[in-house]
Amino acid sequence: MTDRGRLTSQRLFALTLGAMTLLIALGSWAGYASLADTTRVSDRLQLRISPAATAVVELGAALVDQETSVRGFVLAHERQFLDPYNEGVTSEQRIADRLRQLLADEPSALEGLEAVERAAAGWRTGYAQPLIANPDPQSPLAVSSKAAFDVLRGDVNVLQQRVDAARGAGRKALDSSRHRRDTIFAIIVAGLLVGLFVIAVMLQRVVLRPLERLQDSVRRVADGDFEHHVPAAGPPDLAALGADVEAMRERIVTALAESRGQEERLRRSNSDLEQFAYVASHDLQEPLRKIASFCQMLQRRYAEQLDERANQYIAFAVDGATRMQALINDLLAFSRVGRLYDNVADVDLNATMRRVRSDLEVRLESASLECGELPMVKGDPTLLAMLLQNLVSNAVKFRKPDEDPQIVVGVEPEDGFHRFSVQDNGIGIEPQFEDKIFVIFQRLHPRDVYPGTGIGLAICKRIVEHHGGRIWLDAAYTGGARICFTLPAVAV
Repeated sequence: MTDRGRLTSQRLFALTLGAMTLLIALGSWAGYASLADTTRVSDRLQLRISPAATAVVELGAALVDQETSVRGFVLAHERQFLDPYNEGVTSEQRIADRLRQLLADEPSALEGLEAVERAAAGWRTGYAQPLIANPDPQSPLAVSSKAAFDVLRGDVNVLQQRVDAARGAGRKALDSSRHRRDTIFAIIVAGLLVGLFVIAVMLQRVVLRPLERLQDSVRRVADGDFEHHVPAAGPPDLAALGADVEAMRERIVTALAESRGQEERLRRSNSDLEQFAYVASHDLQEPLRKIASFCQMLQRRYAEQLDERANQYIAFAVDGATRMQALINDLLAFSRVGRLYDNVADVDLNATMRRVRSDLEVRLESASLECGELPMVKGDPTLLAMLLQNLVSNAVKFRKPDEDPQIVVGVEPEDGFHRFSVQDNGIGIEPQFEDKIFVIFQRLHPRDVYPGTGIGLAICKRIVEHHGGRIWLDAAYTGGARICFTLPAVAV
């Protein structure tokens, strides 16, 4: 089956949900219909037939009251014995009307009721009323009255049997309805369980297993097994996801191969840089020292024979050689950051600042250096001392001519980092030069005004970034210059 004809996981879930909804709806409808039928049969039995059976017994009692009342009146000739007769006639009519309502759906029982009513009316007309009019216990009418009432009693028994038959049929119908209801509910439960099982198996095979294989493959790749192939299986959307992950893995493998090539080239470049550093520190330094030394010897020996311009040229040569030595030394220091100095340890910056004070004691003689409590950080002690020393030296160097330097070193927490600041009251730095001051050999002032090679802040930037922080100029501070930098906080 092509991907166009296959169901995506979303459509599969939608169809599964629809099938479950349809199954539940059909089961609910069948259960409701079964419950409604059981309720109807139960109501017919409890609300109509059973009360009708009770009413038939009451009807028979009302007829017996009539017969007993007439027989007592014939024997005693007292009118009070007719009260049960009159009450029995009234009760008979009321019970008969009620039975007609209860047995409206039972034709056979209604026929029996009509037969009882006819027989009762015939007995009253033919026997009860004549005996009430002429109460003679010895008359043939009084003797045959009991036989006629026995016939009426038989009709009541027939009615009772027909009502009992209807009640029996109702009980059978109720049992059948309950059995049918229980069967339907069992089928519904079984259907739901089977449906859930089929859906679970289908989802397991079609969606979950391909998803687990994709997850395992992605985890293996994430753990470093970049040669492991990521399969594209399952529904089209999962297959597309697997294909995308596989494409990403291939790009990672390609990038990793390129990275390894670049790493090899960088290793060779670093080796060449180390070779250059060795040459710069030995082979280049020695000729420069010779140039400066011989120029100075030439000046001393032939000073009386040289004119002012020649002495000036010699001074230029000595100054150029000296500055070249300073540039080479600064380049060496810049290249060694993170290469030769990479001893990671817990560094107490308070002790580092005390060492910086000691090293710069002469330059800080007329300066005010305020420093609060500094934290413990992880890093290279030499590099961090170089960082603080460069920043404090710059604050002293770029002072105002008529003011003593006032330097403040502060620190405050900032989202997992320590935010340091070194501010002074010197000449300051214009905000437009913020990017320029951290570039190697970039100077903002002439050499004859402020000495140096312009590499100090570049070294600071490299030290801070080597430790995982950042450094910048606080352009909002206008009382001089404020250099801010961050270092990662030590996890407690």
